[in-house]
Amino acid sequence: MRAVVFERFGEPAEVREVPDPVAAPHGVVVRVEATGVCRSDWHGWMGHDPDIVLPHVPGHELAGVVAEVGADVRGRRVGDRVTVPFVCACGRCASCAAGDQQVCERQTQPGFTHWGSFAEYVALDHADVNLVAVPDDMEFTTAAGLGCRFATAYRAVVQQGRVAAGEFVAVHGCGGVGLSAVMIAAAAGARVVAVDVSAGALELARSFGAVACVDARGVADVAEAVRKATGGGAHLSLDALGSAVTCAASVGGLRRRGRHVQVGLLAEDPVVPMGRAVALELELIGSHGMAAHAYPGMLELVRGGVVRPDLLVTSVIGLDDAPGALAAMGSGAAGAGATVVTPFV
Repeated sequence: MRAVVFERFGEPAEVREVPDPVAAPHGVVVRVEATGVCRSDWHGWMGHDPDIVLPHVPGHELAGVVAEVGADVRGRRVGDRVTVPFVCACGRCASCAAGDQQVCERQTQPGFTHWGSFAEYVALDHADVNLVAVPDDMEFTTAAGLGCRFATAYRAVVQQGRVAAGEFVAVHGCGGVGLSAVMIAAAAGARVVAVDVSAGALELARSFGAVACVDARGVADVAEAVRKATGGGAHLSLDALGSAVTCAASVGGLRRRGRHVQVGLLAEDPVVPMGRAVALELELIGSHGMAAHAYPGMLELVRGGVVRPDLLVTSVIGLDDAPGALAAMGSGAAGAGATVVTPFV
């Protein structure tokens, strides 16, 4: 099959022929119809993930059709339209038994613990636990984002962040996850303040329901700008980018007893203003994707048109353009919205 491969961290990837994957007894092989380009893929390419062994094929945000089924799989068949959370749970550990598959103790992650979906085919583990059916009327370019950007934002805003109608919600970083969070929070009746350095990203955020936008390039103190825009601070704030600057600004922009949710992955642990967290009794919460069993509620909102993940896709490219799109995620050259790769087009 054709796949995007890199031999060294931070150096250009290339498309080449590699061996086809083989399904594990508990797993499947999926023909990749669409796969998103995510900042997490860029982190992996840069060497920020200790699980990656070179040479490597990135990609974890995917949708496609089951092409091969392992001998022990009972609930899936060849031809099924599926997506998958970026955390593939084992289904047997204590966390899985508690329903917390997103923090499985023996998790695997396509594009990190093994070769991923910047390819024509990808192997996925523990199919009966992890695969999510894609509705027949949903485009694969839309469904690809449900495995990471949209489901991650949904859980961060709704389940971890406990968003409520009328609250102020600040979203720091309006890439794929951040714009998803804007859309989901606005649909829940929250008043969203979007923060980014890209005019294009902020324009999209406004079109998805943000009531105010903060251009981080144009203010000396982002946290103060958020507090001003929200009349004293956000009730809920998300760092959807993942940097020391955005994390600190998210915490700093909260009002008393506000909730910060860290969504974006961080290359290294930042300095967090814990004095403020103590004095204002802030909650600091991590959010790590969403388990497959939690997808039905989100899918109902999508099918009902309450939220529109299809609108997040602003660029569709072929596999040959994926290496450049991957590198652009860290350079500021990536366009607003989400880029999706279609390997067979």
